[in-house]
Amino acid sequence: MLELEELVRDFGDHRAVDQVSFRVSRGRLTGFVGGNGAGKTTTMRMIMGVLATNRGEIRWDGAPVTAADRRDFGYMPEERGLYPKQTVLGQLVYLARLRGQGNAEARRHTLELLERLGLAEKSQSRLESLSLGNQQRVQIAAALLGSPKLLVLDEPFSGLDPHAVDTMAELLREYAAAGIPVLFSSHQLDLVERLCDDLVIMASGHVVGKGTADELRHRDRPRYHLVTGAPAGWARDVPGVTDVEELPDGARVELAADADPGELLTQALGRGAVHAFTPLVPSIADVYREMTSA
Repeated sequence: MLELEELVRDFGDHRAVDQVSFRVSRGRLTGFVGGNGAGKTTTMRMIMGVLATNRGEIRWDGAPVTAADRRDFGYMPEERGLYPKQTVLGQLVYLARLRGQGNAEARRHTLELLERLGLAEKSQSRLESLSLGNQQRVQIAAALLGSPKLLVLDEPFSGLDPHAVDTMAELLREYAAAGIPVLFSSHQLDLVERLCDDLVIMASGHVVGKGTADELRHRDRPRYHLVTGAPAGWARDVPGVTDVEELPDGARVELAADADPGELLTQALGRGAVHAFTPLVPSIADVYREMTSA
């Protein structure tokens, strides 16, 4: 397990990361989301030791993370760093050998990854000759080389076509199923919602939300769509109701966290037919906008 405890990072007078704490558990995909400048990349760089922390602690399996631990972490940086004039296969085999694999094992594993990522036919091509999307796939392969104990991926889906996104998502699920913690950032909130077990939302250097998708969706006061066939302004007088948006055929109603929705339904039934009484569950995009708009 990776644990971050009260991380702080300053750049001069600017505090880019302010008391950031969260964990990335084994076998779980954790989405790391936030706007540009929220502090995601800086946090990932501190995890990998590219940047030092000003305060706080990073722990791996309960102990302070070491350089030896980090050698077993797979990392995809925001700024890509492969060699444009080398062949795809040649440089990936070289990187795999740097991670401790023998030549035959490095070549076998690299070819397997290139096949999975749809790049087998490009193995002898120079990186600079590939499209930007295919260059992104090669960078992903570089992060997956060896047997990483943790994956830290900064915008791995950026620039990928839908088929490549699906392939990458399947690969990450396989790594997670093998017990590997995966932390990745993305601006594609629909993808994050579909793929992740846990989410961490950042804004202005702070963690403003974390938990499972369901926990984040249901953290606030519950809301219901009540359909009665006529405006339901009367719902304002029901105990526990905190807000009512009248509609031509009913209302959208917000309740206090401890309110009983059955009371609202009982009163609605006492006034006539109820055609629908449906919980309104926000999307992760809605939750993100609310948490980061303050």
